[in-house]
Amino acid sequence: MARYLGSVCKLCRREKEKLFLKGERCSSNCALDTKRGKNAPGQHGISKSKMSDYAKHLREKQKARRIYGLTEEQFSHYYVTAERMPGSTGDNLLKLLELRLDNVVYRLGFAASKNMARQTVNHGNITVNGKKIDVPRYQVKAGDIISVAEKYKENAYVKNLVEKPSPNVPAWLSFNKDKVEGSVVSEPLVGETSQSINSQLIVEYYSK
Repeated sequence: MARYLGSVCKLCRREKEKLFLKGERCSSNCALDTKRGKNAPGQHGISKSKMSDYAKHLREKQKARRIYGLTEEQFSHYYVTAERMPGSTGDNLLKLLELRLDNVVYRLGFAASKNMARQTVNHGNITVNGKKIDVPRYQVKAGDIISVAEKYKENAYVKNLVEKPSPNVPAWLSFNKDKVEGSVVSEPLVGETSQSINSQLIVEYYSK
């Protein structure tokens, strides 16, 4: 599966906002805080022309795709699935993205970034209801218990992460520090994503 291997700071500069792709490091050492970071990457980055409606829709879709670390094909698949579900397509899309196992691992504070969370899941260090799950796209549901594998609990880096309260734990998740596990209390509600995303712009992009 193709993955972006370039500088993630360029992705934030393109979207003109912090996507926190490096976790906490984005708060203290971000390219957007420098003079150079005010412009988008590339030779046309200094362009100040007004964005068209299509450009606004595209940028919002690209921002969401990059926040969750998905390829274009994967993101399109989520949109098609959300469209088939009852209710608002935009809300369904964000709900599906938030309930990805790698995102939940990040939100619970078991990883410093979503990229690290994806690697943690891939390496078999996360269990759901006592069963090892190594598929980052696995969809958790209300009532699921997400735990760190016993062998991984002794990892010094993980211990350090767990000791610090994560600012990313939303109301629809519950975290148990002593057991190093979290549970899905309910499905995420509108506006409970890790970052602000205008799902309506994404729907309008795919509706063209």
